[in-house]
Amino acid sequence: MSNQPILITCPKRGTSYLEEELKSLGFPIVKVVDAGVFTEGNLEDCMRLNLQIRTGLRVLYQITEFEAEDAEALYSEALKVKWNEWITDNGYLCVISSVINPSIDNTQFARMKLKDAVVDQIREVTGSRPDSGPDQNKTVLFLYWRESQVILYFDTSGRPLSNRGYRVHPWKAPVRETLAAAIISATRWDQKSHFVNPMCGSGTIAIEAALLALGRPPGFLRSNFGFMHLIPFDQSAYKLVKDSIPSATCEQLLFSIQASDIDPEAIEAARHNAKLAGVDHVIEFSVCDFCDVDLPSSPGVVVMNPEYGERLGADKELVSFYREIGDFFKLKAAGYWAYVFTGNLSVGKRIGLRTTRKIEFFNGPIDCRLMEFELYSGTKRTSFKPAD
Repeated sequence: MSNQPILITCPKRGTSYLEEELKSLGFPIVKVVDAGVFTEGNLEDCMRLNLQIRTGLRVLYQITEFEAEDAEALYSEALKVKWNEWITDNGYLCVISSVINPSIDNTQFARMKLKDAVVDQIREVTGSRPDSGPDQNKTVLFLYWRESQVILYFDTSGRPLSNRGYRVHPWKAPVRETLAAAIISATRWDQKSHFVNPMCGSGTIAIEAALLALGRPPGFLRSNFGFMHLIPFDQSAYKLVKDSIPSATCEQLLFSIQASDIDPEAIEAARHNAKLAGVDHVIEFSVCDFCDVDLPSSPGVVVMNPEYGERLGADKELVSFYREIGDFFKLKAAGYWAYVFTGNLSVGKRIGLRTTRKIEFFNGPIDCRLMEFELYSGTKRTSFKPAD
């Protein structure tokens, strides 16, 4: 099968981390857009990307592109595609979309017209039609429509890649797995020194760090992808692709990954999630207040994702809390790079330390920063990963 455009989506402000991932995997960078990176390849390449990408959300494989001014034109053009070569008549189809077109005031209507074209074409050829609905666990078709430009993709991921499959016990306001991976990528952690994650909640950041350090592909934790429900899918080809990717680059670490939380139930959830991810043997869990965490001797990084008021409390209640974070850094984290991920910049200033960087992220719709602090111990160090 010939190469086609492939769009890997990600949250806004996450493209630089996704771009570096694609380069490291040997994929060409065709174009970078606000919330994604274009590369190219075939369905086997989509399999590889789904198994290995850490910071991307969806792997979209382009099927066709055409012009359509309104819904009727969308239907007519989509009807020309040989959908019966992609989707079985006893299958299941979900249509998702991103639509900005002056003739459309209800994106559900646009999705319905595309779905009608697909199932009508299949029924015309086979005599029966697939079911359709909102579930994204089988065949997923993505409609991109801007003005008159229409691009149709198969979402080869199905459910977003942030659904790794290990976080069955989420805690309060957890970050997505893909966002956690991007946060780690933004730090100066070299995967050779200690990684400490106080206030770990359900353990997502520590687990993603462990997966990265062990070289374990995040997609190996999933048993279902969208590409598995397409007619061209070949189980033997998938096995060859999966077998060509190392399941891990090591089994033990020469440094520590620590995760702690003051709530025993959070640690219980984090332990269980880490076990499902297969990394519980390399994460040291403990129940304690972050102020009581004993950091291993430097060097290392400490990454914290504290409450920031949008969902879990009021600003005035957080001021002293953030001051305590600054005190913790000053008293216990000498020789470390320290990071605080927050969506409350005014409260973040209460840490009381000078930042070396404020890295922009979005957590859903929330404008966030990853605040970086270099905590000197003696002379200035240069051994860590350089800033991007």
